[in-house]
Amino acid sequence: MPELPDVEGFRGVLAEHATGQCVERVDVADAGVLRGVTARQLDDALRGRCFERPQRHGKWLIAPTDGPAVLFHFGMTGSLQWLERGAPLDRYDRVTFVTGTGELRYRDMRKLQGITLAHGRGEEDRVLAGLGPDALDVTPAELDRILDGRRGAIKAVLIDQKVIAGLGNLLADEILWRAGIHPRRPAGSLNAEERRTLHRQMRSCSARPSGQAACRRGRRGLPARATGKTRGALGAAPRCAAPRSAAARPCGAPTTRPAKPRRATRSTTRGR
Repeated sequence: MPELPDVEGFRGVLAEHATGQCVERVDVADAGVLRGVTARQLDDALRGRCFERPQRHGKWLIAPTDGPAVLFHFGMTGSLQWLERGAPLDRYDRVTFVTGTGELRYRDMRKLQGITLAHGRGEEDRVLAGLGPDALDVTPAELDRILDGRRGAIKAVLIDQKVIAGLGNLLADEILWRAGIHPRRPAGSLNAEERRTLHRQMRSCSARPSGQAACRRGRRGLPARATGKTRGALGAAPRCAAPRSAAARPCGAPTTRPAKPRRATRSTTRGR
């Protein structure tokens, strides 16, 4: 599932290749990923419009133009690709933004989220309403306010997009493991030192190209999502292997996997 580092990687691909490029047309292969806009409306609104510097909030990628803004959410299997014009379509390429120098493609297998068009800042704010602060923008004082008095499990708090935007299952596990905090600890029970450590690891893990060292490597030894280069396309997110085997865990201790609704959490009985 694309999380904050992945979406930041997609933002980098868009910034490097599409900023300043004007849309010649929008080809919609599958309107099932469009939210609140038809294929014709999307094409009419963006033809001749030029991409400006992209932004990100949590797991949302905001692509402004000199007209409306395009908002991307990647759900569980989405990605953003930059390819040369006329490159063969992948079976999961749902929408293609054709420019003079290449094509920006929204690729998604499961189509759980998609693309929204926002005319003006007001519409953009309505789409993003309800999200908490971006994980990279949370200050130590703000994290204190978030955790104070919360009795829910700390992992559940971290992955709640209404509380903190951008963190998902894998990234939360990585942050908590590095911080030495059990994922089922009540959020409000963390002491001052644990909160400082949590904040430090949240920033550190979120700022990395990948929250998991097990991600396969791309060119120059960087994770593929950092370079955006995999199988000849720019922007594809690699699949990561969770550290389930003893060999993948520094402590070598067995892990437990408690039953949790919709989210898998593995923990070890020994420290880092």
